[in-house]
Amino acid sequence: ALYDMYLNIEVESVELSEYNDEKNSEMEEEYKDIYTVIDDVSKTVVGVSKLQSIDISFFSLEAAKTYNLGTGVIISKKGYVLTNSHVTGNMYTKCYITTEDGNEYNGNVVWTDKNLDLSIIKINTTRQISYWAELGDSDKINIGQTVYAIGNPLGVEFQRTVTSGIISASNRTIKIEENEDINYMEDLIQTDASINNGNSGGPLIDAKGNIIGITTVKISEAEGIGFAVPINIIKPIIERLEEDENFQEASLGIYGYDKEAIQYINSTILIENGIYVSDLVIGGAGKKAGIEIGDIIEEIDGIEINKINDLRKYIYTKNIGDEVNLMILRGKEEIKKSIKLQRKH
Repeated sequence: ALYDMYLNIEVESVELSEYNDEKNSEMEEEYKDIYTVIDDVSKTVVGVSKLQSIDISFFSLEAAKTYNLGTGVIISKKGYVLTNSHVTGNMYTKCYITTEDGNEYNGNVVWTDKNLDLSIIKINTTRQISYWAELGDSDKINIGQTVYAIGNPLGVEFQRTVTSGIISASNRTIKIEENEDINYMEDLIQTDASINNGNSGGPLIDAKGNIIGITTVKISEAEGIGFAVPINIIKPIIERLEEDENFQEASLGIYGYDKEAIQYINSTILIENGIYVSDLVIGGAGKKAGIEIGDIIEEIDGIEINKINDLRKYIYTKNIGDEVNLMILRGKEEIKKSIKLQRKH
């Protein structure tokens, strides 16, 4: 009986050993995949600067701010680079792009939105673009999901640094104060992956290497809290530029907040759904159509709208001169409005 027991223990030990070997092999294969994924995406990450060929050590946070150093990611074989608007500046601004192979290119800002802190640069080159990143689906992210941020945290000294973390939350709103201007960024992805000055504009990727967000501001008063703009908001603009390099963005001519953001701005304003109109562009489409501050946009072309970024994405698919139909709530009265979109001011 003791002999039989010994044989059973030995057999179980062999089976357990084989199981562990198999699991270790699977883990090694998984890590190899992650290493390959990160290496491939890193080739698409670029340095972005407003000054050409800066010969200086950037081992400081202030240097990244002073010289507008940031990170970008190539998202198209046509040479489009996605980054932050606070890195590039205004539309048509010239920027300098440094690729993974050390080459430097001139580029021009072809689209920007400071409210989203996003810009798209077109690299001016006749060379074939060898690497570009794939876009993921930020609507399908999960809290607790592992993510990786790639960027240049302190400029050229630490370019293409990789940090990892998880998605801590989604649909976050944060208040941005710059000089005397106050702005609110909405629908952000929150992550604990380390994001520092110079990381701005770098990709936040999933384990498959797909971009799910573009890293942006961080809360300096707290450790381990960083943010990224969901990639889905910018997809319509990228698609339009791919089709037509001379694409011009249409505008509704309003400033608005959804119910998640309005509580930070004015806690006395309570809305169940829709977009609260907080201001109007002078001479803009909304003003001309009779939209008023305090109106709540409930629908656009029969589509229910509850997030400001959903409204943006819909307008991005339209052309200047297109007409859209709004259902707005003014007080207790629902009003239909037709608006002809204008060129963005």
